[in-house]
Amino acid sequence: MPLSLLQNRRRLFGTDGVRGVANSELSPELALALGRAAGLLLDDGPVVVGRDTRRSGEMLSLALQAGFHSAGIDTVDVGVLPTGGISFLTVDTGAAMGAVVSASHNPAADNGIKFLSRHGTKLSDEEESRIEDRVRNAESRAIPVGPAVGTRFPLDDAIARYVAHLAGISQYRLTGLRLLLDCANGAAYRAAPELFTRLGAEVDAVGVTPDGMNINDGCGATHPESLAGLVEGRIGLAFDGDADRLIAVDEEGGVVDGDAILAIVGRHWKRLDRLRKNVVVTTVMANLGLRQALEEDGIELVQTKVGDRYVLEEMRRRRAVLGGEQSGHVIFLDKGITGDGLLTAVRLLEVVAGTGKTLAELRRDSITTYPQVLHNVEVGRRVDLDQFDELWDAVRQAEAELGDRGRILVRASGTEPVVRVMVEAPSPEEAERYAVKLAEVVSATVGKEG
Repeated sequence: MPLSLLQNRRRLFGTDGVRGVANSELSPELALALGRAAGLLLDDGPVVVGRDTRRSGEMLSLALQAGFHSAGIDTVDVGVLPTGGISFLTVDTGAAMGAVVSASHNPAADNGIKFLSRHGTKLSDEEESRIEDRVRNAESRAIPVGPAVGTRFPLDDAIARYVAHLAGISQYRLTGLRLLLDCANGAAYRAAPELFTRLGAEVDAVGVTPDGMNINDGCGATHPESLAGLVEGRIGLAFDGDADRLIAVDEEGGVVDGDAILAIVGRHWKRLDRLRKNVVVTTVMANLGLRQALEEDGIELVQTKVGDRYVLEEMRRRRAVLGGEQSGHVIFLDKGITGDGLLTAVRLLEVVAGTGKTLAELRRDSITTYPQVLHNVEVGRRVDLDQFDELWDAVRQAEAELGDRGRILVRASGTEPVVRVMVEAPSPEEAERYAVKLAEVVSATVGKEG
């Protein structure tokens, strides 16, 4: 497999599946091997397989499905569909597993493969390790032939079933709400406009002309500033490439990120006695303002390491119903089992419809965020930061200077070869100053080893 991820010994699976440059690091051969390895762990099928709009998506999806077929497992191909829809249909069809071909918010040249359990959740680290072990150490095992070989079944009404499911969840008609959707030229480009039109909103949409290479290109949840300049009194809803996250924009152009969504919905649900166990789960990336906002209403905030799978694990342990990440992954365990940007939008708009307030009013009433600066430093590869003492010395010095007036978080991304430097401080200028300083240290220490 020339240039594939198998050429090095680091773990194939990151925090969100296997990712790499499509047809290079993530080759069709690797996709086939992953499908075969996962299929051989199953007693029976089928497996629901969907993808986003990347040019490489069909190539990798068909290769992945061929791997399942070679293991004797049938596949149900749902085509282009948000990750939340693939999760829903995995459960709804009684499938043994789900698989998503997408690199989420990454550039179009990248792609990824992640597997879902029969319950629609991401696989555990242990389950992913079992698949990886089979990929790296192919066992001598009888393979099916003749009628025992798997085959592909397209599911032509996948979008309709998913949209009907979400529309049935909404407690309100959205008549009178004016929405501007940014579908990132990604997986939501058909489902999102259909859903919110069906719920009665006045809908306009951008990012709905995918060409295979324009996914996430200056649009979607990673570029809410683009939508902010267009809302003109409407509520903006920006999804990422696979639509598992939502960043909203209020009527005045204010960005409503995952922290703000958790504050708005959490505090509203507390008042309605819907917030089970009176707890919200988030990650260490959450803004200090979220903790303060929830504490004002007597809501406990529990933090995990970055990754929505870890949020879900803690939600289950705490029997919580609401959790998520600042990036816009939000999980509602009363109606979903994974991050779903369209479901998140439905829940957020329920608060708007139920209170009669504008989203701008809800944002101002629910949370006051600390200035936060995030720098992503490219390092050429995914790294273990524990070995870089010079970096941590610089972090400790900056933390000592900030004291309890702010917060610093430095971590290696689990999905990209970058190190993320996040600083919160009383002012944007101070946060930027520390972030730049620490980013320079990362570049000089970690970067030079790349």
